[in-house]
Amino acid sequence: MTWFKREDNEIVNDRRKTVRTEGLWIQCGSCRQAIFKKDLEENLNVCPKCGHHFRIDARWRIAMLLEPEYELVDLELRSTDPLDFTDLKRYQHRLDEARKKTGLNDAIVNAVGMLGPHAVVVSAMEYGFIGGSMGAVVGETIARAIDRSLTTRHPLIIVAASGGARMMEGIVSLMQLAKIASGLARLDDAGIPYISLMTDPTTGGVTASFAMLGDLNIAEPGALIGFAGPRVIEQTTRQKLPEGFQRSEFLLDHGFLDAIVERKDLKGYLVNALGWMTAGKTDAVA
Repeated sequence: MTWFKREDNEIVNDRRKTVRTEGLWIQCGSCRQAIFKKDLEENLNVCPKCGHHFRIDARWRIAMLLEPEYELVDLELRSTDPLDFTDLKRYQHRLDEARKKTGLNDAIVNAVGMLGPHAVVVSAMEYGFIGGSMGAVVGETIARAIDRSLTTRHPLIIVAASGGARMMEGIVSLMQLAKIASGLARLDDAGIPYISLMTDPTTGGVTASFAMLGDLNIAEPGALIGFAGPRVIEQTTRQKLPEGFQRSEFLLDHGFLDAIVERKDLKGYLVNALGWMTAGKTDAVA
């Protein structure tokens, strides 16, 4: 492609014209249409043409759900490198890069605040931090969210966005599955509602533990949800998987989800769900 062309006896630098619009448009991963970035953001990062739900970060998710007076908590925890792990990069280097990229200490953000008229505890995963993988810090942060719910008797909402357990922490990451599941069992014994919201993607050990343990399990449209990937399953079963396998619509049809909720309807849906889940119960003062 030429960098220069002649218009009205003037030479115009095409590369310079491209740079002026760089970052203003984004291509939809589903319909492949170019979308003005500002229009996409105003539509809650949902494609206005086909309804494809783009991924959003944890802090945006919390701000979208909770009333403005919410508070972020439990942000001080930082992962260590217990195995001195190295693959293509040192694990400590990956952590440093992820912290600079996201501005977070790990792949999770806890918040307390109001969702409509309901006081809630929210734990939202950050996929941009090493694929939202769950290590010791993610497990401990979610455990602290559970403890807050137990203390205040406020409902718990966990927003999953994860590739699964963090392999760089080995058995330490796998221990988090049991740790969180046992905490959720105590929440269930106390009769405190827990809603699991699965977003794209929710896979691996996160799916195999707390993501599927909600009193109410919901997902966004088109979210990839599963344990092992489709390629691994096809190689193991030697069968061709059906179209749309492991997408939220497939899981809803097969009884693994209670509902699929579009992002624009999510807050209203949660307010309504918490209304009937907490009917006859009085919220404790935080």
